[in-house]
Amino acid sequence: MEHTHIISVLVLNNPGVLQRIAGLFTRRWYNISSITVGATDSPNIARMTIVVKGDDKVLEQVVKQLNKLVEVIKVSDLDDKKCVERELCLIKVYAPTESSKSQVIQYANIFRGKIVDLSSESLTVEITGDVDKINAFIDLVKPLGIKEMARTGLTALMRGPKILKSKKS
Repeated sequence: MEHTHIISVLVLNNPGVLQRIAGLFTRRWYNISSITVGATDSPNIARMTIVVKGDDKVLEQVVKQLNKLVEVIKVSDLDDKKCVERELCLIKVYAPTESSKSQVIQYANIFRGKIVDLSSESLTVEITGDVDKINAFIDLVKPLGIKEMARTGLTALMRGPKILKSKKS
């Protein structure tokens, strides 16, 4: 049965690592739903959060292939019920009137978003949260007119004291 897998990967923070990992997925015809990469508390190590859809066999193959790469330090399949996951979204909404601006501001407040830019014809809202929250906000402002949108993709950490840690630390 196909479902969404959140894979957390610690890698050496070297040029070309993202390309090699993305290439691994491409060569095996696995589609990446989202991928985020950023530095960790160690400047030599980066964390990737990769979201893929597939059955458990697909996940098993992905993990095996990732572990074969020299730059990969640690791979973990995160249980979505046992992790904190967030996404950032910037949405530029068409709002040419005071009334429409007020409506967007109201929606942003309800969803705990922030207005990060304002022009005579639009507002840009920054919203963070889980995928469902962001999708709900998008559905709400869609009738007003979304001029532009950028989403970061999912990033996640395990809940509680357990951590994904390199064997070297």
